[in-house]
Amino acid sequence: MLTEPTRGRNHLQLTRDIRTPLRKWTQTMVLLSVSCSVVGTDMEEQHGNRKRLSHREVPRGVGLLFTMALMNVLLYLCLDQFFTSPPSTEDPRRCPHGYFRIGWMRNCSRWLSCEELRTEVRQLRRIGEGAVKRVFLSEWNEHKVALSRLTRLEMIDDFLHGLKMLKSLQSEHVVTLVGYCEEDGTILTEYHPLGSLSNLEETLNLSKYQDVNTWQQRLQLAMEYVGIINYLHHSPLGTRVMCDSNDLPKTLSQYLLTSNFSIVANDLDALPLVDHHSRVLVKCGRREIHGDFVAPEQLWPYGKDMPFQDDLMPSYDEKTDIWKIPDVSSFLLGHVEGSDMVRFHLFDIHKACKSQIPAERPTAQDVLDTYQKVLHSLKDSVMSQTKEML
Repeated sequence: MLTEPTRGRNHLQLTRDIRTPLRKWTQTMVLLSVSCSVVGTDMEEQHGNRKRLSHREVPRGVGLLFTMALMNVLLYLCLDQFFTSPPSTEDPRRCPHGYFRIGWMRNCSRWLSCEELRTEVRQLRRIGEGAVKRVFLSEWNEHKVALSRLTRLEMIDDFLHGLKMLKSLQSEHVVTLVGYCEEDGTILTEYHPLGSLSNLEETLNLSKYQDVNTWQQRLQLAMEYVGIINYLHHSPLGTRVMCDSNDLPKTLSQYLLTSNFSIVANDLDALPLVDHHSRVLVKCGRREIHGDFVAPEQLWPYGKDMPFQDDLMPSYDEKTDIWKIPDVSSFLLGHVEGSDMVRFHLFDIHKACKSQIPAERPTAQDVLDTYQKVLHSLKDSVMSQTKEML
């Protein structure tokens, strides 16, 4: 988004960029015209005494055709020079930091301020509640949005942490931030009517979504989930661990299913930092964690005879997220035709994810690469079988 002075400077620069090669092209064309005139005059003198006109016209016609072809080539190179720009590494659909675009908006707008949230957002009904926030379906400028309000003041630190993560991690992996107001304890984000990822089976069982209820689409969702984990492990804010994931339902509730069947992370209130260089590890909460869903290193290691004490609980790293990938992926794959075939091809990488030794588990990127290879391999196999049947 450019201001008027910036647009003016860019226009002048573009004019200079165009003028230079255009001037060179014009000079070249003038030289070519002069050369052609000289050649034409010489040809007239050399053939002036010849009686047959065709002997004089044929060389001139060939020369004119050659000149026209050369002019076209030079014009193409000239235009290519000032109309071709280097490829951009930025996603043109994404807005600059501090701006957003949702729904049918054509342009990016700055994040809404406290005053705009108070006066322009109309709260409709409550659609969710957690320990930190209550979420309300709301409306802004004819767009449906999700308005999150701090539940109680004691949770302000978690609320502000989640807001910081949401602001800093804006990308295709994270729900779009529309605005926020720290003093009111409110955050406004894009609304996704399909809700959390825990609604996946209920959604895909609807008749209008039967066409996308395939192993290919489900494997794609699993890849997007692993892609989000990989992004968090290599985020602009360092290696972040998804701590709000002590069981499968809780984990699924941290993500939203978009209308085009993609996944975005939504709840970022518990993303502690791991820094291996500084030997900074994490502990997900101060209470004892139970169950098979969490990684072994998250369990109290001293047995039932010794009461849990947070200060004695060893810390751990991002490999706890890797342990949980097979269970989340199995849910996403469901039980449609072909899903067991996908599980078979993912058996080895999922077995590695469940290693009792965290350091022996693969990285999220390793898992993602394997998922992509399996997807491409199975698609090629299906296409080959289809061709044979035809």
